[in-house]
Amino acid sequence: MHNLKKIHAGVLEIAYAESGPAEGPPVFLMHGFPYDIHAYSEVAPILSGAGCRVIVPYLRGYGPTRFLNQETPRSGEQAALGADLLALMDALAIPQAVLAGYDWGGRAACVVAALWPERCQGLVSFNSYNIQNIAQAMVPDLPENEHRLWYQYYFHSERGRAGLEKDRRAVTHLLWKLWSPTWRFSEDTFAKSAASFDNPDFVDVVIQSYRHRFGLVEGDPAYAQIEARLARQPAITVPTITFDGEDDGVRPPSRVGPHAQRFTGPRSHRVIPGVGHNMPQEVPEVFANAVLELLNAKNLSEK
Repeated sequence: MHNLKKIHAGVLEIAYAESGPAEGPPVFLMHGFPYDIHAYSEVAPILSGAGCRVIVPYLRGYGPTRFLNQETPRSGEQAALGADLLALMDALAIPQAVLAGYDWGGRAACVVAALWPERCQGLVSFNSYNIQNIAQAMVPDLPENEHRLWYQYYFHSERGRAGLEKDRRAVTHLLWKLWSPTWRFSEDTFAKSAASFDNPDFVDVVIQSYRHRFGLVEGDPAYAQIEARLARQPAITVPTITFDGEDDGVRPPSRVGPHAQRFTGPRSHRVIPGVGHNMPQEVPEVFANAVLELLNAKNLSEK
C-alpha cells in the first residue's frame, strides 16, 4: 500500500497508510494476526473513492511500527491494542471515526468502542464481540472448538516461541491456510504481508498476547486500569455491523453472533458464505460496503 506515513502515538511510532480526502469522514481499518495492512489493499481504495479518509495502521510488532523506548514491555494484550488505537486517533487529532477490523485489529476497535464510545461513530467487527473474558479463559470449550486453538497452546510453551522465532513464515503460512481453507491466496499475496513479521518485536508481542489472554503472564502495568474495565465485559453501545465467515477455521460461525447481549445499540449480524478468517482480503467489497452502510446511516440520521 502506498502513502505510508509515521507518527508518534503513545508508546509507539506507528506506521500507517492513508488515502482519501483529508476532510472526508475518517475510517480506521485494523488488521489481525498474522496479517498486516495489505489485508485492506482492496478495501481502502473503495472507501477512499467514496470520499472517506482511510487510515490503515500497522499494529505493534508488525511492519515498520516501532516502540519508542527499549524498556517498554512488548505486550500484545487487548488493553494495549485498544490504547494504541486511541493514541493514534489522538495523535492525528481525529475526535471520532468509524472503526473496522478483525482478529487483533477487531479487538482494538471493540475496546475503543466499548470504553470510549464517544470516539467511535460506528463499528464493523468480524467475530462479533471481540473483547476477551480472561477470567473465564481456563473454562474448556467443546472439543471440536478446542482443536482449532492448537497454535495458542503451542505459543504457551517455550517450544512454541522457538518454533515461531525459527520460521515465522512457515508458521503463519500454515495459519493462513487453516483459517481460510477456501481462500486461494497466491504466494505473492502472502509474501507481501509476511514481510511485516520480520519486525524485531513480532515474536515477543505475539507470545505475550497468547499467554496473557489465558492469564499465564502479567500484563503491562501501564494498562492495568483498562484491563480492569475490560474484565467487566462492557457493552458496546455504538451502531455496529458484525460478521462471521462460514468457513472460518478459528471460530465456527454463529447465526446470531456470540455475546449478542453485549451489544446494546443498533446492531446487525451477518454470516458470509465462502469466507474464512481474513474477511477484508477475501471479500473486500462486502467489508467496505459495511463501513459505508454505517456512514450512510449516520448521515441520514443527521438530516
